[in-house]
Amino acid sequence: MDTKNLRKSFHSSESYHRTGFGRQDEAANFLQSEYQSSFIQQIRHNNFRLQQGEVTILLAEAFSFCWGVERAVTMAYETRQHFPDKRVWITNEIIHNPLVNQNLLDIQVEFIPVKNNQKDLSVVAKEDVVILPAFGVSLQEMQFFHHKGCTIVDTTCPWISKVWNTVEKHKKGNFTSIIHGKYNHDETINTSSFANKYLIVLNLAEAEYVCNYILNGGNHDEFIAKFNKACSFGFNPDTDLEQLGIANQTTMLKTETEQIGKLFERTMMRKYGPLKLNQHFISFNTICEATQERQDAMFKLVDEKLDLIIVIGGFNSSNTTHLYEIALNRGIPAYHIDTAERISLDNRIEHKLLHQDLTVTENWLPDGSIVVGITAGASTPSKTVEDTIKKVLQLKRVNSSVESFC
Repeated sequence: MDTKNLRKSFHSSESYHRTGFGRQDEAANFLQSEYQSSFIQQIRHNNFRLQQGEVTILLAEAFSFCWGVERAVTMAYETRQHFPDKRVWITNEIIHNPLVNQNLLDIQVEFIPVKNNQKDLSVVAKEDVVILPAFGVSLQEMQFFHHKGCTIVDTTCPWISKVWNTVEKHKKGNFTSIIHGKYNHDETINTSSFANKYLIVLNLAEAEYVCNYILNGGNHDEFIAKFNKACSFGFNPDTDLEQLGIANQTTMLKTETEQIGKLFERTMMRKYGPLKLNQHFISFNTICEATQERQDAMFKLVDEKLDLIIVIGGFNSSNTTHLYEIALNRGIPAYHIDTAERISLDNRIEHKLLHQDLTVTENWLPDGSIVVGITAGASTPSKTVEDTIKKVLQLKRVNSSVESFC
């Protein structure tokens, strides 16, 4: 299928919108009141530091809404304002943040229902409006909405579109797309739908397994069993790993994506020699700048002398989870929460462990003077960060004003 031309026809449709409706000021006022924080802005201006009583708060130098997220949320609110009398659907969470998604429900933006793990697209009528979230939609959903003829508002992040363009280049050269990502994440599902042949690797260990198979062969059935949910239909590791192109889920760890790309490049060079490398391997930089900035800021934050770190973001937010991983890898006590309500004033915190369920930790905030590092994923409003800091200050029984910065 010529997915590139399909996307062009989709984008050229009169019912397709990607630039909003001239209501940015109305949406901006709502976003300002709901999500932004003058309290946080003052901490930013004080070199990302707040000290009150026994508490020192150190903020990462990049956190919270990125440009793509802010754009998507703004367009969603514009859409509701522009079509007050129409039924408005969104295909999935606009971003991975519970507060933002609940606020959309509150203004009658409906989520397409899921039945038996499948979206029930039959609820969408031709006269309806459909918002595509920041993660985009799959090729199959794009085809459905194109043929339905409903009004489309596309908030897909341009960085994700860039990855799709890269996958299109792989397909044009008959290269298999090696996608660094989570096979069940919205973004990776959508990206893989535009590929011809693809294999999704979660981490460096899985990439090493694949590279060893390329160089030394292996058990075909074992390979297929290992990647049965993470490869294209009919994938054959004995023939489909001869020409490879690298792509990624934009929210993965930048350092790991780079390591995986270099590993496959070295492997193909060993297999086919340097003179034929370009015939068997291609790579383009598709690492999201906002993700990279937040990870770089987190690496800088964990170099500080911290007693603990709070990472704020949706539990299904990949970029937030990777920030949490950075703290864990440094051996710093870290707590991943999605809202400030996870912190109780009896010094209990409900938080998510890495790749595990929610747990509750008692007496998590130590007595005496403490230094707390705080960061937040790209889908987390600054207001949520403010609420979290104020909860910490309440627990330490200090005033949460910002007049006594030092």
